[in-house]
Amino acid sequence: MVGSAIKRLAPPEFEIHAPSHADLDLTDRAALRSYYKQHSFDLVIHTAAKVGGIKANMNDMAGFLTENILISTHVIDEAHQAGIKNLINFGSSCMYPRDYKTPLKETDLLTAPLEPTNEGYAIAKIAAAKLCAYLSEQHNVNYKTLIPCNLYGPDDNFDPETSHLLPAAILKIKTAMETNASTVEIWGDGTPRREFVYVDDIANFVWHIASKLETIPPTLNIGAGSDLTVTECYQTIADALGYTGTFTYKPDAPKGMSYKLMDTSLATQSGWNPSTDLKTGTRKIYESLN
Repeated sequence: MVGSAIKRLAPPEFEIHAPSHADLDLTDRAALRSYYKQHSFDLVIHTAAKVGGIKANMNDMAGFLTENILISTHVIDEAHQAGIKNLINFGSSCMYPRDYKTPLKETDLLTAPLEPTNEGYAIAKIAAAKLCAYLSEQHNVNYKTLIPCNLYGPDDNFDPETSHLLPAAILKIKTAMETNASTVEIWGDGTPRREFVYVDDIANFVWHIASKLETIPPTLNIGAGSDLTVTECYQTIADALGYTGTFTYKPDAPKGMSYKLMDTSLATQSGWNPSTDLKTGTRKIYESLN
């Protein structure tokens, strides 16, 4: 989803190479080394990852840890070996400690235990951010990590078994509307808080800072600056799509971190200004599904 948006919104002066998994297996270090040698890149934007929602993470903690560590280590270290000076690595807000404090600052990384339901994924993302920072310090390259909040967009994963919160909510409400269901189930008690940014806003910021990576810190939060409860998120989607039913809860289901609103003051100073509100973004996604 993120990579597609970045490619779609790329300025015309950039020549983009975006191999699919079928074209390039990033867990194969030799294949990636060969790929880098075939081209002369000015910038690598690393968005590839094994991703999923709470259920998917809990069912395959080892897979989320090992595959993401392999992918990121290969992409980042082989970029350095190939002499590429600029790299943008995408992290995740789950890198932050569980229910630590709000808003979360970049300096809060590794200050307390992680959320258990996605710990493997978080550790892999932290390792990638640290690798970028170490290489930048040791070799005078610009390898920076963006830490986005919950992202959503038209190319998201809508598989009910593996999707994240917002696409899962949109799919549930869309299905309820199509089947005239009067209720939609929410996992947990609806109280955890999340912030959301439309993926095109993230892509535009990437191109905004692509030519001046030396001006941003090693890690940079990219968020909406405000959050909603899960119930408020569902209600916003329902209002956007015209669903008038009610919500029921599954309180024994895992709900993840209670809150993880991020401090985006450093990004704001770098020109960050998301412009798509949740209702507008939701309608765009809904239209893309029909």
